[in-house]
Amino acid sequence: MSMKTSDKQFKERVTENLADNFMRGAVSSAQQRFQTRRLGAAEELGNWEDWRSHGEEIRQHVLANLDYYLYELSENVAKRGGHVYFAETKEQAASYIQDVAKKKNAKKIVKSKSMVTEEIHMNAALEAVGCEVIETDLGEYILQVDDHEPPSHIVVPALHKNKEQIRDVFKEKQGYSKSALPEELALHAREQLRQDYLTADIGITGCNFAIAESGSITLVTNEGNADLVAALPKTQITVMGMERIVPTFAEMEVLVSLLTRSAVGQKLTSYITTLTGTRDEGDVDGPEEFHLVIVDNGRSDILGGEFQSILQCIRCAACVNVCPVYRHVGGHSYGSIYSGPVGAVLSPLLGGYEDYKELPYASTLCGACTDACPVKIPLHQLLHQHRQVIVENEGKA
Repeated sequence: MSMKTSDKQFKERVTENLADNFMRGAVSSAQQRFQTRRLGAAEELGNWEDWRSHGEEIRQHVLANLDYYLYELSENVAKRGGHVYFAETKEQAASYIQDVAKKKNAKKIVKSKSMVTEEIHMNAALEAVGCEVIETDLGEYILQVDDHEPPSHIVVPALHKNKEQIRDVFKEKQGYSKSALPEELALHAREQLRQDYLTADIGITGCNFAIAESGSITLVTNEGNADLVAALPKTQITVMGMERIVPTFAEMEVLVSLLTRSAVGQKLTSYITTLTGTRDEGDVDGPEEFHLVIVDNGRSDILGGEFQSILQCIRCAACVNVCPVYRHVGGHSYGSIYSGPVGAVLSPLLGGYEDYKELPYASTLCGACTDACPVKIPLHQLLHQHRQVIVENEGKA
């Protein structure tokens, strides 16, 4: 179940990144900005600790009743014309998506940002059957153009690059000739992507939260790319981890408020989109065919165990943005698509100790991550628990 982004050893990755003064400066500055904004946004909301407790209660309730809500979700998706596939492994998930692409004779696929599609190596699987997969999130697009460089941050995948480096990537790979102004860089990417949206055979999205009561999918973005991915192609596939579910719209609203404030310190992102079913007669956009792929890939093994609380995660990266270890070594040192404290807990569980046993030690156990988590995951305690498991396993060897 490997999610490796590098074949280098952990110490080698860390040594390289410690020597990268630019990266360390960029990460440190970004962490400071995110932290200041997060604290301000939390203060504006008022009663932040009450909101955190409410978020924790919602996530714990869902995990305790996950089978019920997954059944309700799948029934409601089906009622609205969608197809639901439960994938026990990443291979099953990738194979199902390949089959949909082959049945549709798809050649071009546009996708929005999704960590779980990275987890199942979806892009490589689709490319293996002759599909061109185009990332539409600006950060992911930059990394794809730059020879498929892996992301270094859960929310801001190209955090380690500055605008001059991005300009140089576009210049070398696409003949870009304008300045390093962010507006001009974004306009260039927009011009490159516009025709891809219009000519894509399939659109693929992730899922911030699936709403069980209606069979809806919620997407939280700042760029609007996910809306185009979902609206224009005739076939849409949404891929979600099995835990990314809420009972009703009321719980979704609470978690979105926590997510946007914790991720980048915004009251709300520019776009919060809810998609329900296939296109109805008379609709001018939306998919004619919809597939929901629900991925287990080791999550069932975590449920009911000592690490279950990590499945409360809403992928805001607040823990990453306060971690002193991440500040110095950056995201690529983790060697996993999931970096920072949450990655150090989750990667050994989903990918195995053989590849990731060093990650629980990439922490000072200072508890800053636990304090920042909007759904009160005891991250530093889980990291300590991993260390205990590793020591016990080595003692048995």
